[in-house]
Amino acid sequence: MQESISQVDKVISTEKEQLVCREIESNDLRLRGFSFDLSSKTLIMGVLNVTPDSFFDGGRYLEIDKALGHIDRMIKDGADIIDIGGESTRPGSYGVSERVELERVIPVIKAAVKRFNVPVSIDTTKSKVAKEALEEGASIVNDISGLTFDPGIANTVAANEAGLVIMHTSSHPIDMQNMTHYESIIHDIIKSLSDSVEFAESAGVSPYSIIVDPGIGFGKTTEQNLKLLKYLNQLLVLRKPVLIGTSRKSFIGKIIGSNNLDDRLEGTSATVAIGIMNGASIIRVHDVRHMNRVAKVVDAIINAE
Repeated sequence: MQESISQVDKVISTEKEQLVCREIESNDLRLRGFSFDLSSKTLIMGVLNVTPDSFFDGGRYLEIDKALGHIDRMIKDGADIIDIGGESTRPGSYGVSERVELERVIPVIKAAVKRFNVPVSIDTTKSKVAKEALEEGASIVNDISGLTFDPGIANTVAANEAGLVIMHTSSHPIDMQNMTHYESIIHDIIKSLSDSVEFAESAGVSPYSIIVDPGIGFGKTTEQNLKLLKYLNQLLVLRKPVLIGTSRKSFIGKIIGSNNLDDRLEGTSATVAIGIMNGASIIRVHDVRHMNRVAKVVDAIINAE
């Protein structure tokens, strides 16, 4: 049964808090040595997976020169943040050991921080990987588990005065697509993210350095992903910048009727445009040049007098 707007509004405790605009606690996002004014433009987070098995770019950037070359291209194409991951989190993946993940990401982070003047994000659920990445100069930890797999990440981020992306997922990648039952998809995700934000702040993470992500594609059906995009502005009740990652994901392929990853570019563009219109401040994408253009047009529409 389709969730009505009145059902979604039950998430919000008072009429005064029913946000229908792009309001967040502060437009000043602080990411350990970097700050961004979120009122001026949508931020582009470019994806770099140094893995053999990520669903879109797995195996392309295992050599450090290729990885750095791709970072250089993404920055020239408009990336504001580079998100580096060493463990595939595609549905059904088993994950890798801490040692393997460190071997993949640390050399790239170390080189990238020296060469480029943009915030580097480490995409990990392990506090040891987060700690070593931050020690090598990363500015953000992007935790797909929202601090539920390894709560120690919160203390690590706080100690380094870094940024933190708190994402929602229903379970580990190996079985998350079997965990798609929610009492109310919007309500449940807001409650989960709210709990994680509260935990992070109690550990000392700056309120101005936390970003929330509803986890589109992580433990959600196609219909649930669409609902998240449609009612994305409800997440603004958390008073944090919202990040979305829809890039080339399988629900887009299901809608257009194609399993070919190359056929998902236009669908990704549609989700990015809708996401920004509905309150996203940051988009995590593979196709930086293309999505930067989409974001510029949507930003111009939103900022039109």
